[in-house]
Amino acid sequence: MSRYVPARHYVSFGIVAMALAGFSAWLGLSWTPAFVPSVLFFLTASALLAMAFRPVIKVYDAHIEIGKRVILWQDIRRVDRTGWISPLVARLTLYDEERVLVVYPGEVDCCKHLLRTLRQMATSAMIDGVPYRQYWGELLASGDPKQIAAPRYRVLRPEDEEEVERLYFLLKTVGHIDPRNSGDER
Repeated sequence: MSRYVPARHYVSFGIVAMALAGFSAWLGLSWTPAFVPSVLFFLTASALLAMAFRPVIKVYDAHIEIGKRVILWQDIRRVDRTGWISPLVARLTLYDEERVLVVYPGEVDCCKHLLRTLRQMATSAMIDGVPYRQYWGELLASGDPKQIAAPRYRVLRPEDEEEVERLYFLLKTVGHIDPRNSGDER
């Protein structure tokens, strides 16, 4: 089981934003335009504190728990990533076309790890519109299983290849290449 808890810095940033909202409101008592940053700081503090108190995400082999909600891996039909990495925002589409928005306010590395885990564990899902097997580079099951030949990369120029083949043929016919070690060192 893996646990993904919200990052601690959201609480401290939220408290700082709340303090700045209070300070701006106090300044607004004597200078009215200061209420504008007060409202903006208050909205920012609200958003940060809401992120800080998001439920813990627990990943098990058979399911994922987001707070008290349990979602089986085989019930997930799509895993779509939005442009947000930190905080991670991803959409899960379930078998009954229900959409679940996963919001995880964590560190960047933890967000990337959670996204990779979501993609790996949802084996019957399409990942960003691509089938699971194709996304992870596996061969799709077809009627006749064929081995795909590894691509042959050119290491030598054609002239050098001819020289190597000539030397190999000479070695094969003679048995050795160095004329000094003819037969006395066996």
